[in-house]
Amino acid sequence: MLTTNPFEIFDPEADKLHEECGVFGIWGADKASAHVALGLHALQHRGQEASGITSFDGKHFHSHRAMGHVAGNFDRDDVINALAGSAAIGHNRYSTTGENGLRNVQPLFAELATGGFGIAHNGNLSNAMALRDQLVKRGSIFQSTSDTEVFIHLVARSSHDALVDRLIDALKQVEGAYSLVILTPQGMVACRDPLGIRPLVMGMIGDSTVFASETVALDVVGATFLRDVEPGEMIFVNEAGAKSIRPFASVRPRPCIFEHVYFSRPDSVAEGKSVYEVRKNIGAQLSREAPVKADYVVPVPDSGVPAAIGFSQESGIPFELGIIRSHYVGRTFIQPSAEGRGNSVKMKHNANSALIKGKRIVLVDDSIVRGTTSLKIVQMMRDAGATEVHMRIASPPTAHSCFYGVDTPVREKLLAARMDVEAMRQFIQADSLAFITIDGLYQAMGEARNAAAPQRCDACFTGAYPTTLTDHPAGASDVAQEQAMEDSFPLAANL
Repeated sequence: MLTTNPFEIFDPEADKLHEECGVFGIWGADKASAHVALGLHALQHRGQEASGITSFDGKHFHSHRAMGHVAGNFDRDDVINALAGSAAIGHNRYSTTGENGLRNVQPLFAELATGGFGIAHNGNLSNAMALRDQLVKRGSIFQSTSDTEVFIHLVARSSHDALVDRLIDALKQVEGAYSLVILTPQGMVACRDPLGIRPLVMGMIGDSTVFASETVALDVVGATFLRDVEPGEMIFVNEAGAKSIRPFASVRPRPCIFEHVYFSRPDSVAEGKSVYEVRKNIGAQLSREAPVKADYVVPVPDSGVPAAIGFSQESGIPFELGIIRSHYVGRTFIQPSAEGRGNSVKMKHNANSALIKGKRIVLVDDSIVRGTTSLKIVQMMRDAGATEVHMRIASPPTAHSCFYGVDTPVREKLLAARMDVEAMRQFIQADSLAFITIDGLYQAMGEARNAAAPQRCDACFTGAYPTTLTDHPAGASDVAQEQAMEDSFPLAANL
């Protein structure tokens, strides 16, 4: 049963959806690991609990993995210098309620019959538990609870001789979402699942080839964007150049629509669309669909800012910073008392009381997950003296769990899975609440939605999952999957 107890969830970040990882790779560059560290900085928003880099110097592989942010892990010259070589891959991880120990930090690495094999994965496999069970019964010994390790064992056990053929054999056995960068003595491989659910782009720095989860990482390292790695495409890069391989039958792509709503950085370009402009368009469309009389449009920082600008421009209601966010607070620490827990939202967000007092406010946010943080922010506006507080959400109601690499609560904890919009309004105690419609969201992206044959993965809104969900009973989530892996396959600690 959901509750309006304001102390139930006291970490504002726990009431957001989180991308679980970002990947970066570069082939043929001096001090490749330094480029990867910069790229991972740009992708820090995609995973903030751990990061790692694996490099290859032509003879040996070198790895460094650690919990924490990129800056803390790779800001020392001795660490970067130890990651020698002209090729390297990196990964940022956002862990869920499963184990977040070092053994799950990527890139994962193993010595195979074909040589060293390092892999970084953005996404989630929806049949990882089934495959893992089969592999363990056939003698595989897993060292992590990450679904990424399934790739390593499938490649290792393949009967094919050539590395690329082994990898294709492995990929044809998995279902779900994956964007991979893989480092081997034979070259670097970048590939994307046939539906293209998770993003992956390709660029160049001089003669060096770069792969990244988002274009912003290319910008930071000074790379020129070439193109997206296409859904179902595998690109193999070595000294001879880059070769594109398409091992899968062509299917209708289903890239994740939430990349445009929230996950990607606003200064990225996704599928040829400016993420910032799309988010402003979403806000404008939301204003047309759910107008309201108010004095100010106030974004919930920082993810609500572009949509709030669009809402303001379309409605003519002034945009103001009615909530100020502290950028010096990490994930909210556990408070020992109810009083401390009640103050935790204010550690990150505080009302601009001099502006808010006596005004009608429209709050614009990207989504509502559990609803607890929305409740607290609405109350914050009332405590600051707002006479009316209206909430507008720049995505449709999130009513279904994601199984493709996003940290999602089990469905029973999603507010929209339990309540209609009016009940949700009462829960967060707003004067009004409205979400952009699913058709409006597509329209804001310059597309017409095809409900019969969706062109994007919008399953978190519609429940129309684009793949088979072998591992997932009704109402489960990828969080539950990771915990189930931990429970089913207890492993020794990382060495």
